[in-house]
Amino acid sequence: MPEERKKILVLFAHPSQERSEVNKLLFKASQEHSDVTAIDLYREYPTFHINIDREQQRLLDHQVIIFLFPLHWYSTPAILKQWQDLVLEYGFAYGADGVALKGKTFFCATTAGGNEKAYQGDGYNHFTIRELLYPIEQTANLTGMHYLAPFVLFSSRNASEEGRIPGHIDAFNALLTSLATNTLDLSHAASLPVLNQAHVHQSEQASQTL
Repeated sequence: MPEERKKILVLFAHPSQERSEVNKLLFKASQEHSDVTAIDLYREYPTFHINIDREQQRLLDHQVIIFLFPLHWYSTPAILKQWQDLVLEYGFAYGADGVALKGKTFFCATTAGGNEKAYQGDGYNHFTIRELLYPIEQTANLTGMHYLAPFVLFSSRNASEEGRIPGHIDAFNALLTSLATNTLDLSHAASLPVLNQAHVHQSEQASQTL
């Protein structure tokens, strides 16, 4: 008997969508998946008055949680921090009785203006993307979620003119499908520097079984 499909919650945060060349398209792509609930946080909460009960119920209703955002000053846009501060309450997300998120899968899908070499220990930014997102990774650890590597598009400023956006959207769609159908190797996905490499691993495995 096949496993039940997983429901995915995409929390999209982009404060200037008119300037977005990648994240907005990823959000639109996620809206087309029947297994995905896609929420535009800036549109839903323009005054930052987040409905805590509604957001907590959304978390309860989904097995996979994705933060979708552009990397702003090595962190998330402001509303995602506000969302974390208010929604991930003691007694709900952590603490002796705060086990609502335990066992769920979580990762960040983000874009970075610099190239991949800039996000290395010896690069311009001195840290990898995964290292810069350690506070979010530790939040996942504290709440008992399975944290996966971030899904990243580097050099996002040049992605459109270089024709890299369609392939990135295709990879994101494939990732959403594999999460919904329980075909993603979560242990491997958790160990990677970036989640984009997970599908390379899956493709290699598939070719070995042909």
